This record gives sequence, structure tokens and C-alpha cells, in this order.
Amino acid sequence: MGEKESFWWYITLETKSGNEETLASLAELSGSIGSEFFEGNGRIGVRAYYRSHFELGYWLKRLGDILQPWPEISVIDMGKIENRAWHTTWKEAFPPLEVGRNLVVMAPWHQGTEPPGKTALYIYPGSAFGTGYHESTQIVLELMEDILKPGMEAADIGTGSAILAIAAVKLGAKRCWARDIDPAILAEARENCRLNGISEETVLIEQGDLLKGFSRQVDVLTANIVIEPLLSLLPSVRGVLRPGGTAVFSGLVKKERDFFLEALNKQGLASVQERTKGEWWGVAAEASS
Repeated sequence: MGEKESFWWYITLETKSGNEETLASLAELSGSIGSEFFEGNGRIGVRAYYRSHFELGYWLKRLGDILQPWPEISVIDMGKIENRAWHTTWKEAFPPLEVGRNLVVMAPWHQGTEPPGKTALYIYPGSAFGTGYHESTQIVLELMEDILKPGMEAADIGTGSAILAIAAVKLGAKRCWARDIDPAILAEARENCRLNGISEETVLIEQGDLLKGFSRQVDVLTANIVIEPLLSLLPSVRGVLRPGGTAVFSGLVKKERDFFLEALNKQGLASVQERTKGEWWGVAAEASS
């Protein structure tokens, strides 16, 4: 939501009361960079705001894909809002956020205020998913802290903002491939790498559909995307992991845990670590013997 934009899109979602956290998380997962709540008659709603440099239909499709497992949530309104006072306050929604033991996610306007001893991940809150403020992203970052060792090679599938690829390098990976099917997103991924002083030879950003055509092997594979593409990804995972390698998956809600663990098992993968935050769940898995 740049200050030069003359308007923003909004999409309004509604569901029964008690699901406020879920609504906010799903809106952020779709690429929203701000939201407002309303409540009445046993219903709760959120108006989610989106940048105007993509058409409204682009955001509706992204949101619709994410809402598939949530039939109780409906879109009730959409439109655009002129850029008035809100542009002076939206940056306040992105304070520095400490994640895990040693990471801190920071928008670029907070550079110079890094907490001592923390590794900063500079991410511009744009249209690509992965600001670091979503629980599923935090789950993967925390698991990466436990798993990734210096000198390893990594790949991030559905990279979005490239936050996980950037984190991989800052945690010691010598290189990380970052893939996304959406070419419009890749420019933002490259810009975030530039903000972090990471070269194109260290985070190798490429357009690609999941693991199709990906011929390398890596020590750590990350994928923070919704369940349908994750399930499509699973049959290719073992072939991409080096012996002893680990895959980290999130973008999953807690109610999908048992189903996804069974899907892992069918592909010869076994959970070695799990984590939950709010409604969200993630898992680190290795090839089963």
C-alpha cells in the first residue's frame, strides 16, 4: 500500500461471532495489508484492504482459493476507497516483530532500530504473502531456526515476499532457490532480497509451478502455502531432499493436521517436529525409513 496510490481495494468478509482471529489471519494470508472489524447480530466481519496496483479480480481469486476450506465465511461486499487519512497510519500496523529465538521481522522504515543480538529480516509489506506477521510464516521461521545449519542449501516453494528464502540465507544457507508461479510477485521478492543485501546468486528467484522442472537437491525445503498446492507438491518432495534433508510445511490450519500427516505418510515422509500458533499448524518432515 504505497503512499503514491490514489485508492485501495477492499473486500468485506463475514462469519459467525467468535472467529475474529481466523478472519484476520485469512485476510492477511490473501495479501491484505490492513483490516477493520465490525460486529452485530451474532455476526463478525472484517473489511480487508488491498493495494490497487493489481485489479480487484486478482485479489478476489487469491482470497477465494484460501477460503475454500471455510464455507462458513462469505464475501458480502467489495469496492475501492480513496487514499485519504489512512495512508498516514498504515505503516504503524507493521512494528518490528521478534520471531523465535533470534529473528526480528522489520519493515524497511525501521532499519537502524534492530534489537541487539537479533538477526533482522527486512520485508516491505506489499502484495506478496509473507510479511512475517502471519502465524503460519512465524511457524516456518521457528522451525527453520531449529533445522537449518550453516552451509546447507535450501529451496522455498511459493516464495511470495521471499521472507523464508531470506531467512534461510541469514541462518547460514549458502544459497536458496525461491520459486513462485506468479510472475507479478517475483519483483517484490527481488526487492526484498535487495533490502537485505542478498545477491541474485545467493537467493535464486525463478518462476515455477511448485516443483515442476526443479532438478536440484537441497537440505531444507520450505512451503508455506494452502493445503491444495501442498498436497500436489508432496509426491515430488522426497526426490528433492538430500539424504537426511528436511521439508517444512505450513499454511495449514489445525483441523487439517491429521489429514496432512496421513498424506505425508503415504509419500514416505514422517513428522519430526510440529508447531501451532493460533489457528495455524506447521510440520517438519523427513523421509521415513
